[in-house]
Amino acid sequence: MKREVKFSLVFRDMWQSAGKYVPRVDQLVKVAPAIIEMGCFARVETNGGGFEQVNLLFGENPNRAVREWTKPFHEAGIQTHMLDRALNGLRMSPVPADVRKLFYKVKKAQGTDITRTFCGLNDVRNIAPSITYAKEAGMISQCSLCITHSPIHTVEYYTNMALELIKLGADEICIKDMAGIGRPVSLGKIVANIKAAHPEIPIQYHSHAGPGFNMASILEVCEAGCDYIDVGMEPLSWGTGHADLLSVQAMLKDAGYQVPEINMEAYMKVRALIQEFMDDFLGLYISPKNRLMNSLLIGPGLPGGMMGSLMADLESNLESINKYKAKHNLPFMTQDQLLIKLFNEVAYVWPRVGYPPLVTPFSQYVKNLAMMNVMAMEKGKERWGMIADDIWDMLLGKAGRLPGTLAPEIIEKAEREGRKFFEGNPQDNYPDSLDKYRKLMKENKWEVGEDDEELFEYAMHPAQYEAYKSGKAKEDFLADVAKRRAEKDKLPEEDAKPKTLTVQVDGQAYRVTVAYGDAELPAAPVAAAPAGEGQDVLSPLEGKFFLVKNAQEAALKVGDAVKEGDVLCYVEAMKTYNAIRAEFSGTVTAICANPGDTVSEDDVLMKIG
Repeated sequence: MKREVKFSLVFRDMWQSAGKYVPRVDQLVKVAPAIIEMGCFARVETNGGGFEQVNLLFGENPNRAVREWTKPFHEAGIQTHMLDRALNGLRMSPVPADVRKLFYKVKKAQGTDITRTFCGLNDVRNIAPSITYAKEAGMISQCSLCITHSPIHTVEYYTNMALELIKLGADEICIKDMAGIGRPVSLGKIVANIKAAHPEIPIQYHSHAGPGFNMASILEVCEAGCDYIDVGMEPLSWGTGHADLLSVQAMLKDAGYQVPEINMEAYMKVRALIQEFMDDFLGLYISPKNRLMNSLLIGPGLPGGMMGSLMADLESNLESINKYKAKHNLPFMTQDQLLIKLFNEVAYVWPRVGYPPLVTPFSQYVKNLAMMNVMAMEKGKERWGMIADDIWDMLLGKAGRLPGTLAPEIIEKAEREGRKFFEGNPQDNYPDSLDKYRKLMKENKWEVGEDDEELFEYAMHPAQYEAYKSGKAKEDFLADVAKRRAEKDKLPEEDAKPKTLTVQVDGQAYRVTVAYGDAELPAAPVAAAPAGEGQDVLSPLEGKFFLVKNAQEAALKVGDAVKEGDVLCYVEAMKTYNAIRAEFSGTVTAICANPGDTVSEDDVLMKIG
């Protein structure tokens, strides 16, 4: 009999690899006893990644969710772990050092045992503080190698990175194969090299099923000495998710490893509850295509966690492109055509932006750049027209060192726009901010919370926390669920109700309202008089409107003077805040949307006179 291999249920990632959301706290507490009863998990991933942000989007408190969700696992002796994005903490943009340090204290107090830290650029400088902060908080520091496949991401590259992290104090190493594109033999060699140098260091393998390599990879890393395997379970395994628990257990048992037995009665309880949660509302955000494996992912190497939200984003991107095509009497594009164009553009963009490993947030950055390029070119414009500030931070070195080199066209664009490259420590670009948020909370008469957990939440997710406190987040979420549920449950006769369509007549596009049978057409809306005078500032894309993206910025108001190039506002799309800059100088005469409002391409955001 070979050595023991243990399992970790990546419950949080299971959901976010399939769709947008995770279960509510009442659902999590309901399923926890059955997961424990299964008797086969040494570890469970309970939080981190997008978990806290999702709770805020629900209009619910993430701190309560983490405390109540982790508690039963502690009592059962099962370790819990969270996903930490190093310099980016729990969000898509860099986090000040004092907020990062508080992060670990809060999570330890809430019951999280292990912090799985990764830097999307594999820059060890960004991971090093997390090792210190985790240990100071009394947590196990597990550091990740973000696996991708490129000419520069070799076995030696990853071996050297692991050895450096261990030298800095990492307690464990995670092989984070977030897109499942790691080649099995190479992954086995990486694990073997680490174990040869440090047999005492536990190694955990995390992969996604997507392109189809990961069952072979699991076998290879176990042969090389891997200690823990991350697994999912039906009905959320495979596809953009993870290898299924039952399959992995059977494979490793056949190979002679000691693996835990599974209480199948409890397994069926968990399986049924997952389906129950999907039927409640979570399934409304899960594309059926995300349940399929797709070898096309070998090329672009996009991670499973991102593919879960990609298909939802694709709908609005496709609508934007086809609106343009309708106006110009061009054939409409299908979703499959857009997907292939996107994958091809990712393959074009990735080497030109320095081969960042395709993991959060840099997978989003590369995908967003590719999507913006595709949308621009489909509308007759050039590549690289819209690059968000956070993406520029990656390109300029403010988020860490890129593994590869930038293409001349990117360097020329940066120089043309007066942008400066950065060679120092990325953390130095983001000054401490807790005092500022503590002051804001006092002004708002908000409690900082047990172990300063509410202060931490506000500092980590300022815009989302404010929407949660105001009640707008819950209102928007419930409205969206109701809309999606109504669409899903729509009766056939609903199709006969009046609806607005885009039609082409003699090459000219028109928006018309049509009805069938005896249905009455709605009264034509009376156009509202435009507020203010001056030139329109139009939204370049669909998304949510915000005046600021964090509390460090001051929101513009009517009467403020602006200069050409000033940031006016943001449109948040595809998890990225896209800065809208003034194209001319003047005075703000009108702000035409409220923070958090959904805007469409070419909607008027502001007027400048």
